Formats: sequence, C-alpha cells, structure tokens
Amino acid sequence: MKSRWIMTILGVAMAGLLVVGCGEKKDEKKAEANATAAAPKTLVLGVAGAHSGDLASYGMPTLNAAKLVAKELNAKGGVNGMQVEVMPMDDQCKPELATNAATKLVSEKVSIVLGHICSGATKAALPIYKDAKVVVMTPSATSTELTQSGNYPNFFRTISYDLIQGKAAAEFAVSELKVKKVAVIHDKGDYGKGFAESAKKALEDGKSAKVVMFEGITPGGVDYSAVVQKIKSTGADCVLFGGYHPEASKIVSQMHKKGLKIAFVSDDGVKDETFIKTAGADAEGVYATGPQILADNEIYKKAAADHEKEFGAKPGAFFPQAYAAAQALLNAVQKAGSTDYDKVVAALHNELIDTPVGKIKFDAKGDAEGVSFSVYQVKSGKYELVK
Repeated sequence: MKSRWIMTILGVAMAGLLVVGCGEKKDEKKAEANATAAAPKTLVLGVAGAHSGDLASYGMPTLNAAKLVAKELNAKGGVNGMQVEVMPMDDQCKPELATNAATKLVSEKVSIVLGHICSGATKAALPIYKDAKVVVMTPSATSTELTQSGNYPNFFRTISYDLIQGKAAAEFAVSELKVKKVAVIHDKGDYGKGFAESAKKALEDGKSAKVVMFEGITPGGVDYSAVVQKIKSTGADCVLFGGYHPEASKIVSQMHKKGLKIAFVSDDGVKDETFIKTAGADAEGVYATGPQILADNEIYKKAAADHEKEFGAKPGAFFPQAYAAAQALLNAVQKAGSTDYDKVVAALHNELIDTPVGKIKFDAKGDAEGVSFSVYQVKSGKYELVK
C-alpha cells in the first residue's frame, strides 16, 4: 500500500510538471509570435550590378543611389508602412555571375530589383526574374532588344537604348565632325555590338560617310595594335567604338602611339571618370554619348548634394538614372498598395513621378518616356557637354 501511494504521488507530480512544461512552451511560442507581429516589416529592394571588378565604377553609383532613396523614404515612414531594406548583389557585369545574383535574389523572395548594370548581365538574368514574376529596372543596360523585343514585360529602364544611342553618335560624327571614312569597332558583347550595329546602319542610311571597317575585338586584351594598324590602313578619319572603358582606354592609347590621332567617338560605357584616369592624356578630345543630364533639375541637385554628404564624393556614372529607378520602383509599390506583380507593373506604366531625369512613366515596352542621349567630350581631364 505504501509503495502504491508513493507511486501515485509521483505520478501526479510528473503530470503537473508536464502541464507546466507545456504551458511554458505555449507561452514562449506566444511571445515569439507577438515579437514577430510587433517587429516592423521590411520591403526589400534588391540591387544587382558590378560592385567589384573593372566595371564597379558603373555599379557602385547605383547602389549608393538606392541607399539614398531608401534612407529618405524610411525617414518619412517607409513605403506602405514598411521600412525599405537595400539588398546588394554583386555580378561584376558578368553574365554567369548575373544568373547567380538573380537566383539568390529570387530565393530571398525579393519582388523588386534595381539593376542589372551591363546589357549582357541583364540579358542573362532576365529569364529568371520573368519566371519568378519579379519587377526589374535598369539605369544603364541599353541593349535595344531588352525592351523592344517585347519578351520581358517585367523589365523597365530609365535610360534610352542603343538603336537611338548608336544613331546619335553616328549623326554627330557626320554632322559636327564632318567625317567621311569611319572604322566601326566593338567588343562583341550585347551592348557594344548593339551600339556599333546601330551606328553602322545610321551611317549607311545617311550615305554621307563610308563605313570602311566593321570588326569586333576580344575584351580583356592587352595588345590591340593589330586592329589599330588595320584602322590606320583603311584611311579612316574617325573610329566609332562600342564597348566599355577598359578596352577603349587601351585602343586610344595605342592609336596615339602609332601616330593615329583621329576622332574617337564612343558610348556611355566609356563616359566615365575611370576612362579618363586610365587613358590619361590620351583621353583628351575623346567623344562619348551619354544619358542627358538635367543640370537644372532640383531633384538631381539635391540627390547629388546628398551623395557628397553621405559618401564624401561626387556621384558617378548613371547615378541620376539609378536614383530615378529606385524612386520609380518604390513609388509603384506605394501606389499599388502592395508588391503584387500586376499592380506594380500597372503603376509603372501609368503613374508619373518626378525624378532627376525628369517627370517619367514607362511606355508599353518598359522604356522611360522622354529620356535621351547627349554627346560629351573630354576637355582638360573632364567630360563636358558638347551637344
């Protein structure tokens, strides 16, 4: 009897402990749920681009622009009550890294992405975003087919495209520089070749200048003397180059070493301070197309001043376009009332927003309405507006 009584008491005690244990666990879960509910929700803005490597001077201004826009909105209460979190993803402007970056952002359930920066990287990543219904906006990828093909309804940009940029460069060379024989070269990439093909077509359609050479080079090369010699042998009085600053700086320098000092006209992949630093004195006189900058735009003035204050330097290439893209994406989420894909896309097409590149919305193919290109020239170590 005594042993049975002791076992009964122990059983009651153990049951009590189990009840208390279960109660504690329920209380812990309830506390966790309350903490989660109380924690402020965030809206993640993915920012994909070259944040390291040779083309980081194009990608970092975009990341900085995103941070500034997010900071300003967060100070005003965020977007739909959510604080904006910037999530950088480096792709070095390499297609294979761009697909990795896109996959990571999709896996993080990011619904809006600012980027990518280069056309080849953008083209590689877009199918991943399209399948996941992620809205993407670039400040700098100008390959014509990205929007004009109609393949990517989730894709937008705050810069114009190469069909227009290449034509602008060719028309400037003919009308302003009075060139007659043009050597058109490119880096074989989606961006550089697209620019070159557009320039070539404009020259041939205009019939005021002859295309005496059309050839691709291998990016990353050290010695371009063979192509320089070929340019020289054609008797060209102008080179139109489609590509980026690392190759352009080498070609220009090697042209000058061979005594070939003819007009050199390139694209917004060369309109960058890094080109001037790399090419040095050989950069002087080089022309490059680039996005039109509205110097009197008050939003641009404030954004540039904020950049200098926050990062201790003037903003770099594509900063106004990136700032505008961050504004447009986050405004679309605000107007849509959520990150719902269809609603955000509709807002981008229909809602006007004031930005550093003007008051914009996006046409049926995703291009910002009203943006255009200008021509700049290196004078006394700085790019200055020519036309």
